[in-house]
Amino acid sequence: MQVEAGPLLQQINYPSDLRNLNAKQLEEVCTELRQFIIDIVSVNGGHFAASLGVVELTVALHYALNTPYDQIVFDVGHQAYGHKILTGRRELFHTNRIYGGISGFPKRSESPYDTFGVGHSSTSISAALGMAVASAYKGESDRQHVAIIGDGALTGGMAFEALNHAGIEKSNLLVILNDNCMSIDPNVGAMKEYLTSITTSKSYNKFRDELIAVLAKISKNGPDAYGWAKKLEQSIKGTLLKNANLFESLNFRYFGPVDGHDVNKLTRTIEDLKHIPGPKLLHVVTVKGKGYALAEKDQTTWHAPGLFDKITGEIKKSPVDKPQPPKYQDVFGHTLVELAEANDKIMGITPAMPSGSSMNIMMKAMPDRSFDVGIAEQHAVTFSAGLASQGMVPFCTIYSTFMQRAYDQVIHDVALQKLNVVFCLDRAGLVGADGPTHHGAYDIAYMRCVPNMIVAAPMNEEELRNLMYTSQLPNQGPFSIRYPRGNGVMVDWKRPFQEIAIGKGRKLNDGEEVAILSFGTIGNEATKAIKVLNEEGIYPAHYDLRFVKPLDEEMLHEVFRKFSKVVTIEDGCIVGGVGSAVLEFMSDHGYNAQVIRLGIPDEVIEHGEQKELWKACGYDAESVVLQVKRLTQGIKTDSMVS
Repeated sequence: MQVEAGPLLQQINYPSDLRNLNAKQLEEVCTELRQFIIDIVSVNGGHFAASLGVVELTVALHYALNTPYDQIVFDVGHQAYGHKILTGRRELFHTNRIYGGISGFPKRSESPYDTFGVGHSSTSISAALGMAVASAYKGESDRQHVAIIGDGALTGGMAFEALNHAGIEKSNLLVILNDNCMSIDPNVGAMKEYLTSITTSKSYNKFRDELIAVLAKISKNGPDAYGWAKKLEQSIKGTLLKNANLFESLNFRYFGPVDGHDVNKLTRTIEDLKHIPGPKLLHVVTVKGKGYALAEKDQTTWHAPGLFDKITGEIKKSPVDKPQPPKYQDVFGHTLVELAEANDKIMGITPAMPSGSSMNIMMKAMPDRSFDVGIAEQHAVTFSAGLASQGMVPFCTIYSTFMQRAYDQVIHDVALQKLNVVFCLDRAGLVGADGPTHHGAYDIAYMRCVPNMIVAAPMNEEELRNLMYTSQLPNQGPFSIRYPRGNGVMVDWKRPFQEIAIGKGRKLNDGEEVAILSFGTIGNEATKAIKVLNEEGIYPAHYDLRFVKPLDEEMLHEVFRKFSKVVTIEDGCIVGGVGSAVLEFMSDHGYNAQVIRLGIPDEVIEHGEQKELWKACGYDAESVVLQVKRLTQGIKTDSMVS
C-alpha cells in the first residue's frame, strides 16, 4: 500500500528544506508528519505513541538548529520516527523494522543525522556530553549538542551520573526533558512525583512564562547582568516551588515547563537557548500518543500496537480457529503467581517492564510482593540480592539484552554471596524487528562463566514452569532461566509442577550416526528437522541439554562414546555459548568427534522476523537438515570442528 505524504511534507527531504518554510507553516508540517506516521505504522507496525508525542519537538529542533552539524541525541529512539522522516528517509519509512529495511532506532551507519546509536535507555546525556566536550576541545564553539530524554529514562542511574558530570563542565549542552509521565508503562518513583510538583505549580508556571524570554535577552548584556538574573531566578524558583530545583542544584540552567505541542513557542525557546552558555535543561511537557485519541487514553497498549485500523482503532490479530499456545512471558507471569501463593517468600521485581514481562499479573494479584523499580537494572539486581539476604526468594525478570547493564551486580552482589536470586531472562535469543540493540544474544556466554550460577533454558512451557518451580526450592543459589520472545508450542501447558534435577538433561529420542544437542526453545527447530530427516532415512538422536551450567556430564559421556558426529544448536552467540561448552567437555575428556556448532555468529545481526533471522544465521529447521546431511555425507563446513 502506497502512503502519500502531505503537500508540505513532500517538499521536505532534509531539514534544510524544512528551514526554507516560514514559521506559520510549521503547524501544518506537524499535522502532516503526525498523519504520515499514523498511516505508515497502522499498516506496517512499529512503535507508535512515543513518536506521536514528540512531533512538534522534532520539527522545532530541526527548524531551529543547523542539523546535522548541530547534534541531536535521542534516548532509546522509540520517538525518532518523525526525525527519520525529516532526515532523508521518508521514501524508505515503509521499510521501517522490516528485514533489509531501515532500523526502528537511530543508527549511525544509516544517516549522519543519527548522531548516536540508541536502543537502551538513559544513555543520551552521557553521549551528548561526550560530543560537547569533544567539540569544545576542537574549538567548535558554535556547535549545539542536544540530548532528548524522557522522564522514564531519567529514572536510570546513568542519566543521573551524566547530569552530575555535565554540571561541572562548561560545554554547550542542552538536555530536553520530554515529560509525559510514561515510558512503556506508567513511570514510578520519587522523580515522577518531583516533576509533577513542578508541572502543577501555578505560581511557578506563570513566573516561568515571563522569565524565559527575559533571561535570554539579559544574558547577552554581560556577565554582571547574567549573574544577577541567574540569582534572581534561583531565589524566586526556590520560593515558589518550596524546594531547591534539583537540576539547578546540579549546576544546570533550568527552563520550563513548556508546552511540548506548541511548535512555534518551542522553536523560539530553542533559538533563545542557543545563546545561553553552559549546561541547560528544557523541561517539555508532552502527551504520549498525541493526535490519536485511543493512543492518548491507553499509552501502554499503543506503545507498539502492531497493525491496526487507523479509522476504527481496531488492533488487527490473525484469525485463529483453534486454541493457541501462550506467550512465554505470560507463562512466566501466571506461574509466578501460582508459586507465590504456595511460597510466601517469593517476590517479583522488574525494571520498568511490568507489561512487557507480564510481571503486571503478580503486581495486580500481590501488589505488596511485586516491585517495578524504574529503568534501573543495576538497582533491580542488587535490590533482589538484598531481599535474598533476608530469606526472600526474588524472581528478577529482565530482558536478556538489558541484563547486560547489570552484569557487575550479578557477579558481585549475587553470585559471590551465593544468594538465591532467580533471574528470568525474557526475550532471550534473536528478538525480531527491534534488531541488534535488543537481541538477547549473549546471556548464555556471560552467565555460564560466573561461579555458583545455574544456567538453564526450557524447551517448552511445561519445562519453564518446572524450572521456575525448581529454582525456588531450598538451597538453590543464583539461578538463571532464559526464554524467548513470542509464543510457545503447547496449548495444554498448565500441568502439575515437577522438580528437575539440577544439571540433568534428557534424551528425546535415540538415533544413529549423528547426535543433535539443543539448548532451550530452539530445540523445537531441531525436532522439526529430525522429522524431515527421518522421512529421508536419516535418524539422528536428539538430546535436550536443559542446563549449560552445570552440564549433564553423564549424558555427554554417552553422546561422545556413541556418536562421532555431533551438532549443537542454540539461540545465542556461538562464541562462548553452548557449543563452546560442549567442545570444552570433549577436549577435557579426550574425545574426538566432528562437531558443528549452530547459533548466532560473531557478527551484528540486523532486524527482521525471528524465523528470517534464524535462517540467515543458519539454525532454523531447514539449516539443521542441511548440516546433518553434510555430516552424514562427510562434507566439511565452516562450522565444523574436529
